[in-house]
Amino acid sequence: MAMAAPPERRAWIALGCLWFIYVLNFLDRQLLSILAKPIQDTLHITDSQLGLLGGLYFAAFYCFIAIPVGWLADRTNRVAVLAIACGIWSAATMACGVAKTYGGFAVARMTVGFGEAGGVPPSYAIITDYFPPGRRGTALGLYNLGPPIGAALGIAFGASVAAAFSWRDAFLITGAVGVVAALVLKFVVREPKRGGLDHPMAHAGQGRAGFAETLRMFFSHPVLLLASLGSGATQFVTYGLGNFATLFLMREKGMTLREVAVWYAVVVGVGMSVGIFGSGWLIDRSNRVSKRAYGLAPALALIVAVPCYLGFVSAATWPVALAFLLPAMCLNHVYLSSAVTLVQSEVRPNQRVMSGALLLLVMNFIGLGLGPTFVGAASDFFRASHPDNSLQMALYTLAPFYVLAIGLFLALARVLGKSSKTGAVS
Repeated sequence: MAMAAPPERRAWIALGCLWFIYVLNFLDRQLLSILAKPIQDTLHITDSQLGLLGGLYFAAFYCFIAIPVGWLADRTNRVAVLAIACGIWSAATMACGVAKTYGGFAVARMTVGFGEAGGVPPSYAIITDYFPPGRRGTALGLYNLGPPIGAALGIAFGASVAAAFSWRDAFLITGAVGVVAALVLKFVVREPKRGGLDHPMAHAGQGRAGFAETLRMFFSHPVLLLASLGSGATQFVTYGLGNFATLFLMREKGMTLREVAVWYAVVVGVGMSVGIFGSGWLIDRSNRVSKRAYGLAPALALIVAVPCYLGFVSAATWPVALAFLLPAMCLNHVYLSSAVTLVQSEVRPNQRVMSGALLLLVMNFIGLGLGPTFVGAASDFFRASHPDNSLQMALYTLAPFYVLAIGLFLALARVLGKSSKTGAVS
């Protein structure tokens, strides 16, 4: 089989624009966790309320609105859908910066979730139609560097602005940049042809996919379902940890906002970037040998991550905690490029946005919606018996979810191995 031709220059321009939008998406999302302490001090909210803001309240809109948005984008201009979505969530981010009460802040975060629902699924499909098979894992791996870069910038930017000025200014500036980026996207990126780089006979005679048809296909497909559930169990850990890591390091390990802006930002940026991009590069190569790599790679990474995570939670000082967190952060994010590439390769071109949205629905409702909510509630539960380290106790309770995620990814590898032998999965 001949090597895929190098992607055209406009494909890299499109990828760069989509990546920048994704960076803003995660930068905004990171602000809440990084600025948790000053927000708590200003709005007088508990750990449980904070967990709901970053978890269930946000995810209820982010996850479920993504389904109709995915259906719409599969039938219309995906670039336009993405630009409108970016404009909505950026304006709502600015609203967070002027909120005076917990209720007002909660409504603004729900609106951010509503807008961000239209961000990632169209982008996955646009990238897939700009890059040929054999290059998509690398392209999606590069795109998925948006979260680590956005998270690191969110930490550095948010903590620095809050330390020098106010936490409100960080939200206002980020939102304003996003509004401008939405306008630039609409005029720079062209809508690619759906399935234009796939094999000409692979999807012959296919029109628009029905909503119910795609829904049934996704939830009856064992590979897609296991990839989604494994990713969700992993995100339960990563979002549960990520939404409270800064508060944990500041409140129980003694870090300052300025130290967070430097050291925690480096750990998050490097750790997530290596895990996400490295796994995308690895998947493009190991998949040529066996499709089981889509399940084995994240399973093995999480097995090694467990002792690193426990070392982070139990460390006596923040420098030691960060030393354990760096490898854990890297290994915790191996699953993402693997799951996204697998789902995009398993479905027809006219089902890619919708399938990407369904992947996000499952893994983000479990991880983003329930992870932070669980940790916040657990911290308040342990406060009576462990007033000085309630967050540490809450973070320990995430360990069993590593075991669940490992089991699901091993099951995925088993199904992929059997399907490859029979030719059932394609």
